[in-house]
Amino acid sequence: MQLEEVRQGIEELAGLSAQDLQQHTEARDVFMAFQSLLNEGKARAAEKQDGRWQVNPWVKQGILLGMKLGFLQESTVEFPNGHDWTFVDKDTYPVKRFRKEDGVRVVPGGSSVRDGAYLAPSVVMMPPAYVNVGAYVDAGSMIDSHALVGSCAQVGKNVHLSAAVQVGGVLEPVGAVPVVIEDDVMVGGNCGIYEGTIVRSRAVLGTGVILNGSTPVYDLVRGRVIRKTDGVPLTIPEGAVVVAGSRKIKDSFADEHGLSIYTPIIIKYRDEKTDSATALESALR
Repeated sequence: MQLEEVRQGIEELAGLSAQDLQQHTEARDVFMAFQSLLNEGKARAAEKQDGRWQVNPWVKQGILLGMKLGFLQESTVEFPNGHDWTFVDKDTYPVKRFRKEDGVRVVPGGSSVRDGAYLAPSVVMMPPAYVNVGAYVDAGSMIDSHALVGSCAQVGKNVHLSAAVQVGGVLEPVGAVPVVIEDDVMVGGNCGIYEGTIVRSRAVLGTGVILNGSTPVYDLVRGRVIRKTDGVPLTIPEGAVVVAGSRKIKDSFADEHGLSIYTPIIIKYRDEKTDSATALESALR
């Protein structure tokens, strides 16, 4: 099936109940064709058009369709000592299998990629890490130990997701833009990026930065406060260097006890010194 044909099929099936789908003679064929498009990177939950990220609701509908179509199935990883690992998930979402010719390096040690996620050639995945269905990780990126790439997250080229980074998944509502990390972004250890936040190209997130829809970002360089607004997700500007900071709480009780609240702060914009400090280790690849 061609992409447009699959899209039409997904949209026609999206409103059916799980029971009706089980009776539908072509539902599984449509879903399998859709899943192949996801695995090949040809169907994406969001794409950049005219400088703006646009969600593709039908892709999210297709992922949810697989949830409704699937039934629980056991899968087992066998070990010589007999202590096998058994997993239970929908049969429509098995563990993704990689071949040498895919060009993806998945280092042994407990990592898992769900079928329906796309990892481009030259992506490196260190153990243990997890990539969920609908995620798209472009060429040259590294997913470091204990990192999560959530459902439908879009990760660009040459991105470094450091140890314990959490990239949140946004599957529902289907019209919501997922988390987007553009090309050449450096994400420091223990960062969390949630609720459809967009991180523009070449930005740097320092260790422990948390970004979500309810937390404003203070730009010290340009003297402004960046917030999520109606219809526009929180967006970190291109080349911004963001660190974890705090601001005072305006309240008599807070004043009495010297309380403050966390906030991300843009302390500078990327320069040659920053580029040198955040360079990816080519030897690791």
